[in-house]
Amino acid sequence: MKNTSYVIWNNKGGVGKSTITFHISSVYAEKNPDRNVVVIDMCPQANSSMMLMGGGDKAEESLQELITKDTPQTIVGYLTDCVLKYNTDEISKYIIQLNKKNEQLTDNIYLMSGDGNLELIAPLLSERADATPISGSDNPWRSIHTIIEKLTKRQINDKPTTYFIDTNPSFSIYTQIAILGGEKLIVPINADDSSIYAISGLFNLIWGTEKEHPVYGQYTFASKVNWNLLERPKIALLLGNRFTQKIGAAHAFKALSNKAINKMFEEYTKNPDRFSDSSNSIEDQKQFEEKYSIELRDFNSAGVVAANQGLPLSQMLKASYKVYDEKIQVSKEQRDLCRQVILDLVDRL
Repeated sequence: MKNTSYVIWNNKGGVGKSTITFHISSVYAEKNPDRNVVVIDMCPQANSSMMLMGGGDKAEESLQELITKDTPQTIVGYLTDCVLKYNTDEISKYIIQLNKKNEQLTDNIYLMSGDGNLELIAPLLSERADATPISGSDNPWRSIHTIIEKLTKRQINDKPTTYFIDTNPSFSIYTQIAILGGEKLIVPINADDSSIYAISGLFNLIWGTEKEHPVYGQYTFASKVNWNLLERPKIALLLGNRFTQKIGAAHAFKALSNKAINKMFEEYTKNPDRFSDSSNSIEDQKQFEEKYSIELRDFNSAGVVAANQGLPLSQMLKASYKVYDEKIQVSKEQRDLCRQVILDLVDRL
């Protein structure tokens, strides 16, 4: 078995990227005990890291401990050492085994933690990427932008490894590095107009506009990826996400969700090679939706408990939990429905 990697990204904030990363990575690890799972948190807010490390004050303390080490045991520590060409063979310097921080998780899931200092090292990454090559074989832009892609080829403890890469909505250099690190792209969207508009932006940023701009076109990420002959991730799933919003009637959600699927289907008809497993013939939008789209329900109180306590839905067995001294009720029906949604999503990966 070989390694696989998924990057969770949309160029719009508030669509639930970190929440989705937490749920799918923890359940994927449970369902695949023969594989190791590594979550690479490339968002300075480190929200998925906080959830994976148990949530709340405990996770905040753990995060600060990782960040303040001489060599941060975080994404910042790893990127910095790669840029400075230090030896990074000992991967345990940069990742943690999560069940040592959060006993609710299985022993085959690891974390390269997020770090607020990611914003501070972005100028360093950009400067090194844009450095003048010193020889014909030297390619600073490619070297910097493939740091995570090379990492995802490494097995953890000699076991096939699946990587999940959480991202920031900005298209900063560390987000570009993250995107190129994934073989497959998972795109969460909200059912709102701005998410629909963002789909065009996503394609323009990753693949470029249909007509290259005569002045700045050659400087874009897309043109540099083309020039360096790098592989982009293939779109694997479009997640219609209700995690982060309260929308009224279900038919209102569905109407906006259908519009987003239609927008993505239009892109598919023009460039099916940008999607995973596109060799199978898809003749209409209904077939496209069945293959590439999943609707995620609003987890409501179950989601609040899961995020606050780093609790995978499979381990949410009680009817009530305390969240900051408030008693939160979670019905068995809600727990079962939410759990099944994530199981169905993981089965599609």
